[in-house]
Amino acid sequence: MKHVLAIIVENKPGVLTRVSGLFSRRGFNIENIAVGETVTPGISRMTVTVEGNERTIEQVVKQLHKLINVIKVSNLASEPTVMRELMLIKVRAETGSRSDIQQIVETFRGKVVDVSPDSMIIEVTGNDEKLEAIKLLLQHFGIKEIVRTGKVALLRGSKVTRES
Repeated sequence: MKHVLAIIVENKPGVLTRVSGLFSRRGFNIENIAVGETVTPGISRMTVTVEGNERTIEQVVKQLHKLINVIKVSNLASEPTVMRELMLIKVRAETGSRSDIQQIVETFRGKVVDVSPDSMIIEVTGNDEKLEAIKLLLQHFGIKEIVRTGKVALLRGSKVTRES
């Protein structure tokens, strides 16, 4: 089962290394990770996606709490959340195929963010299913390159992941 962990940390050098090292030592592959500042200066939030059973993830969460600079860890997998990821796709785009590509992009509420004589860069955000669907449709034109940010997630409604 996939687990999405929200890890609130002090924004200090070496924190990312310690957190990722813990996952590595436990034999986990981090599927994706996104890190950014929170509304509180000096505090960052890591959103980490890993695969594992409930019991093992529970142990990892306990170990994370013991790390220096880790303030709070929350497993968002069982909570109602909004999850999104950003993907940039560079696709081959001859003059004759640009309108077809543009139509696909509009259907997925994406944006063309760059156009060159032989390619276009498309920006799209959404869940895994949406990103995989547009990727599948654009493969027909020839994908030159893809880059993804990793998931970010917030609890739905009035619930928040606090820094305490």
